[in-house]
Amino acid sequence: MRFTMMITAIITSSSRAAVTIAQFLLSLLLLISICNTTTTFVSATGGVFSVNYKFAGMERSLSVLKAHDNLRNLRMLAGVDIPLGGTGRPDAVGLYYAKIGIGTPPKDYYVQVDTGSDIMWVNCIQCGECPKRGYHGLELTLYDPMDSLTGKLISCDQEFCLEINGGQVSGCTANVSCLYTEVYGDGSFSIGYFVKDVVQYDRVSGDLQTKSANGSVIFGCGARQSGDLGSSEDALDGILGFGKSNSSMISQLASSGKVKKMFAHCLDGVNGGGIFAIGHVVQPKVNTTPLVPNQPHYNTRKGTIIDSGTTLAYLPEVIYDPLVTKILSWQPDLKLHTLHEQYTCFQYSGSVDDGFPNVTLHFENSLSLKVYPREYLFPFEGLWCIGWQNSGMQSRDRKDMTLLGGVH
Repeated sequence: MRFTMMITAIITSSSRAAVTIAQFLLSLLLLISICNTTTTFVSATGGVFSVNYKFAGMERSLSVLKAHDNLRNLRMLAGVDIPLGGTGRPDAVGLYYAKIGIGTPPKDYYVQVDTGSDIMWVNCIQCGECPKRGYHGLELTLYDPMDSLTGKLISCDQEFCLEINGGQVSGCTANVSCLYTEVYGDGSFSIGYFVKDVVQYDRVSGDLQTKSANGSVIFGCGARQSGDLGSSEDALDGILGFGKSNSSMISQLASSGKVKKMFAHCLDGVNGGGIFAIGHVVQPKVNTTPLVPNQPHYNTRKGTIIDSGTTLAYLPEVIYDPLVTKILSWQPDLKLHTLHEQYTCFQYSGSVDDGFPNVTLHFENSLSLKVYPREYLFPFEGLWCIGWQNSGMQSRDRKDMTLLGGVH
């Protein structure tokens, strides 16, 4: 998803409490909260999804993290519009995944949770090459609309298909399915057709207990995948996009009055797990900041992207250089090491939360997000490394890009 950013200050405070960078103007609604992931914090009109982190408890390889982000960012910078108005894929490794129920009676599916894409899709019964087991031996399920009492095919002349294709589909006749082709920057793709079925999710009741709820959603039924989408090592059942286009699950549930068109997430990239919430968040107290209006293209050369499917955070050089300098000035005697030609790392035996500053991001609506040292630093081979990266070191197209990932 694309955001608009205005920089009003690079570093405005040298106090121990915080180092403040960049005033972000983000102009749909995004909720950003710092919370205990075991706390239920959604109103009775919303839904929650418990999520798991793939690398929980693991010391992640820097090359794996970088490869994941590089592949993922290819689609953000792609110069070709995808007719569906969004993309959704884990790009070699999906970071956060959730279990949801689909159909009547419901069956369980493990899906990548992705704020950077719109459509939801799962592997379908026609996918003969899709793995039966995926990440860490998860038992995967092929969706069959004929096995569900509420499953329906979406034809190419229905309003949903006309909208995502920008008009009548060439060669469309009665009872012909609405097809999709998702092509990604690394050349991999997903092909299938759209169906409509009931999706199960948890809803928070008045006594803050979760109860099962459901809503009808149109989603993709994947018949063929290529590349890492079909890899048994990292495979999941599909993708759950939290984007803001009309094709996303949250938009469909909102249009039917099931939830409010708002979401929040609390993610723990160190210990794993967390919560994705849709609807009105009421506990603990949180503020909201709006997203930019719909854009005709996901591609962006400037602005800010918040994407749970990207690992690290990427900042323009004009922000990155003074920020890192300020952070490291708290420990001037550190011996710095550069790993993989771009990761700034160092040895430090004390508590990083005591030895380095907090960083505060400021958003519209007077919303601030405090990032602690344990959140922007990560351990690697006995060193501490800065999880924020210089966008200018990635490529010419990405030098002005600000991207906030799901882990650091």
